[in-house]
Order: sequence, then structure tokens, then C-alpha cells
Amino acid sequence: MTERTYKGYLLDLDGTVYRGGEVIPEAVTFIETLKKRNIPYLYVTNNSSLTPEQLAGKLRKMGLDASPEDFFTSSMAVAETIEKMERQEETGGPVTVLAIGERGLKTALEGAGYSIVEKAPASYVVVGIDREFSYEKMKQATLAIYGGARFLSTNCDRAIPTEEGLVPGNGSLTASIAYATRTEPLYVGKPEETIIKLALERLGLRADEVLLIGDNLETDIAAGESSGVDTLLVYSGFSQESDVEKAAVKPTYTARSLADWNV
Repeated sequence: MTERTYKGYLLDLDGTVYRGGEVIPEAVTFIETLKKRNIPYLYVTNNSSLTPEQLAGKLRKMGLDASPEDFFTSSMAVAETIEKMERQEETGGPVTVLAIGERGLKTALEGAGYSIVEKAPASYVVVGIDREFSYEKMKQATLAIYGGARFLSTNCDRAIPTEEGLVPGNGSLTASIAYATRTEPLYVGKPEETIIKLALERLGLRADEVLLIGDNLETDIAAGESSGVDTLLVYSGFSQESDVEKAAVKPTYTARSLADWNV
């Protein structure tokens, strides 16, 4: 059903490549085809809790050949965004980050050369999903922002699916700090264009040369629209055909599964 050919692909993970702990068989075949044809791709995910190494290990356990270089996370996008901001402003001073988040976020920030602090003051406050979020963490972030820290967040996900059902996502944690400080953060993950543009830089391709594939109209498809990238919505996860009919944001293409898409 391919309408045109693309030089590269950006792929969502949950709902596109796997569902929960099970790989989607059509995704395995699709990725194998990309590899055989030497077509570049990146998994682009809002998941800030895991490192690329952890994500690669997760896919390998599911039977997919994966390496850390295949992933671009919202944590990595935050680190690169701070780097760009520092270059533009040419502050030249030491950069400290009050990071609320888990291993994936802190590893990305430390890997970029930033010092992680747990108390105000700080140059930046960055919020990622944190399952040990507390009043003390919110307090220190609030103090840092009132003290002049720049405020960033990995994504605005209101809730995330778990085996127990929907639970608070990073957007809900971020909202508490935004409310306390009367300051809106700079979001970098999907549906924002920031993470997609940075991923395109990694691929070394233009927006019109790449197809973004995902299962969620509100994040994946909206991210493609905001960044000028064509999109394919697969009905293997969150959004279904009935959702497309009433959605404000429309995908470029739709498919029952990745088996319907010819590379």
C-alpha cells in the first residue's frame, strides 16, 4: 500500500513494535526488511525512565535484533535541547540540572556532561517520569524555578497504561510543578516537534524523506504533523479507525498492521 518511498523511518515502540511484554510479529518482519535494505531508522520514544541499553535489551528478549544506537528517547532529546540552549546563550558557566526522574533521564544528562543536583539552586529543572516522586522533590524544583532555573519536561503524557490500568504520567507530575511556579515548561517529547527534529538530525535526513510510524493519534501522528513528517497510523495499539474519523489530526496513511506497508 506504499504511496511513495522513504529514505528513513521513525518508529514508536509500545503499540507499534510491541504490546506490553509481547512483540508484534509484523513489526519483526518490518524491521528485518529495513535492515536487509540498509534503510536507516530510529525508535523514538517518550519513555524517559530507561536507557537505550535497557531498551535494546528489552527488544532482544522479544526476539528483535536491537542495539542502543537504534533508540532516541525523550531523555536524550532533553539533554540535546539543553546543549543547544547553552550554545545559543553562550553562558560559559557550569551547568547544573535538578533532575526529577529515573535512570534513563539521569544517564542521558550525565552523559552530556551536566552535573545532577537534588536541591535548589540549579541552572535547569528537568522532569521525567519518577515513580518515587515526592513533595520534597516538587519543593526543590519549585524553589529552583523561582530562583531562575529554566524548566523542561520530557513529555506531557497525562496518564500511561500499566497492568493495573491507567496511572499518572509524566505530564501529571510536571503539571504540579507548573501550577506551583506559574511557569509552563518546555516539553520536548511527542507530540512536540523538538524530539522529531532532533531525531531527523541523527538520521541525517530531511523531514520530507522520512515516515513516522505509530499507533497513537495524539502523540505519534500529532508529532509528525507538527514537524512536517509524513505519518503512518497502524491499528495495532491505541488509536483505531473510528478515532481517525473524529480526530483533528489526520495521519498521512493508515494500515491494519506493518504487514500492509511495503518498504
